[in-house]
Amino acid sequence: MTQHVSPPRGGTGKAAAVDGPPARRVPLGRADLRTLSLLGVLAALILIGGITKPDEFLDTRNLQLVLTQASVIGVVTVGMTFVIVSGGIDLSVGAIVALASVWATTVATQEYGFGGILFTAIAVGVGCGLVNGVLVAYGAMVPFIATLAMFASARGLALQITDGKTQIVTVEGVLDLGERDAYVLGIPPLVLVFAVVTLAGWLLLNRTTFGRRTVAVGGNAEAARLAGIDVRRQRLYLYLLSGLCCGIAAFLLIVLSGSGQNTNGNLYELDAIAAAIIGGTLLTGGRGTIVGSVLGVLIFTTITNIFALNNLQSDVQQIAKGAIIVAAVLVQRRTASTT
Repeated sequence: MTQHVSPPRGGTGKAAAVDGPPARRVPLGRADLRTLSLLGVLAALILIGGITKPDEFLDTRNLQLVLTQASVIGVVTVGMTFVIVSGGIDLSVGAIVALASVWATTVATQEYGFGGILFTAIAVGVGCGLVNGVLVAYGAMVPFIATLAMFASARGLALQITDGKTQIVTVEGVLDLGERDAYVLGIPPLVLVFAVVTLAGWLLLNRTTFGRRTVAVGGNAEAARLAGIDVRRQRLYLYLLSGLCCGIAAFLLIVLSGSGQNTNGNLYELDAIAAAIIGGTLLTGGRGTIVGSVLGVLIFTTITNIFALNNLQSDVQQIAKGAIIVAAVLVQRRTASTT
């Protein structure tokens, strides 16, 4: 459930503001209506896919493919949601995924096997998140500028590492995760990881002090500071979390593609931001929902799949995505004006 915290104006009542229940919540009916609306859109897309290409779209393998493709960008979107709820932005997530994927698939890294690839992907993601966090939280840089600089640097470093070539994964343990034999009750391992990350993100945002502090910082950073929250440290943690999600996503992408490329994660930052927005997360911060963001990811992934099955041009697909984003923002503004 979406939360909105309004910390006290004065310096008293610190424990209640930081560790107690939120002072204000978005009405349950409104949050449920937003979720139901997203579910309705997703159901309509499934119906369209079933009507236009019933044999292909409703095939079990295709549905598994949709969920698998949604898993990579979905993990990134979970981290992005936290950053946006805090009033920040992260334009570097796609570049971080690319850098982590190519660094984890170099010949030297692959010599350490499955563990080496997984550790390197996560370490690179967290390291980049640390740089972003330090620049934003302690360097007082605007998040847009700091993460844009990381975007350019990470892309350039990824290109330098690969020299523009695709790095093929030869570690059997990693490749086996992408095989059908690794499916659990018909569910791909990547989807299970996505489900775990989603559940962890929902619990962290809605059931912990960390989540309440994140919402408080996004709602009013100065009021949060007066309430006893270390705003700079909280922002650092949030960019570390975003980097962690990018590292996990990079490993999932390695499993999915069996390779590392400097072009990986292209436009992930836009897809993640768009999914969070249509899911109900405010770009101004202070409100967001993991469930809505995940539904946004599924909606975009389903649209892509339907367009591909019907052999429609990618430009039309981008126009459709743009229209959905505009509609979502207009709905957000209308909702905010009536609050």
